[in-house]
Amino acid sequence: MNQNLALPVVPSTEPDGVFRSRFSIGGVSVEVLSSSGQDSRLVPSLEPFRVEAGPSDVSIRVEWSSALELLPSRKLFDSGTTWRLYEDSGGFSFDFNAPVFGQQPYKRLFIDRGFRNATLQMNRAAFEEFPCESEPLEYPLDELLIMHRLTQEKAIELHSAGIVRADGIGNLFVGHSGAGKSTTTRLWTHLEDVEVLSDDRIIVRRDQSDPSRMRMYGTPWHGEAMYALPGSALLARIMILQHGKGNRLTRLSASEAVAELFARSFVPFHRHEYVDSALQFLQELVEAVPVYRFEFEPDERAVHTIRNLHD
Repeated sequence: MNQNLALPVVPSTEPDGVFRSRFSIGGVSVEVLSSSGQDSRLVPSLEPFRVEAGPSDVSIRVEWSSALELLPSRKLFDSGTTWRLYEDSGGFSFDFNAPVFGQQPYKRLFIDRGFRNATLQMNRAAFEEFPCESEPLEYPLDELLIMHRLTQEKAIELHSAGIVRADGIGNLFVGHSGAGKSTTTRLWTHLEDVEVLSDDRIIVRRDQSDPSRMRMYGTPWHGEAMYALPGSALLARIMILQHGKGNRLTRLSASEAVAELFARSFVPFHRHEYVDSALQFLQELVEAVPVYRFEFEPDERAVHTIRNLHD
């Protein structure tokens, strides 16, 4: 079940007086450093993904600034809601805004082009009236960070639910919002003792011990069914969810599968090399794992259809 209610843990303090917290999502390990335990504390949704000391793929140092003026850098993307992405010669900057904090960004993440080293600047002026509201790693910063780091690796985040049966078989149900991911999750948990890694966002990458196989990882970003676990499992098959009459599975060709998965992936589209890399990895994924279109009705028969599937 959802682990987001875990109690916060006090970050560890090193001999140099720096507070550190570490977490890992989808095989990407992140270290957060600050001069304050409050600033390096993980938000509740990240607590289940906390890891002990070890090498990190991404390092973030949290600092405070008296103000954050608007950037002269080139704007690459505007989410239209809470964040904007800028680029300059040194790398990228993510600005986070909210009307309650005024016109200036309430925080800004500077990160290099390899998405390895970052500085997170918190706007002191923005939090003067809301001192308890400062959560440096709150969503969507955590997902944006992981999603962009995955562009440097053979991995991808998919809009999907990951269900692991008692025998270790991992089934991935991929779909847009409203396609039935949370419904599918509820059906399986009602009928069988399964582990749900997430009911909305799953990261897929090659298995480290057997690179010929693919592994799926849970994430903190859940859907309506509220499942978010830090576990992983070998991936046996992928189903593209589609509402229909009856329960019908259709094996997709490699080109069909890549197109369907890409349309349901979280890929930064602002650089063509990120898109090319994602498409290349998806080609490798569909060559390693069978992909089906699953037209289903939301009842127990849908679960039995997958149970009886023999690739």
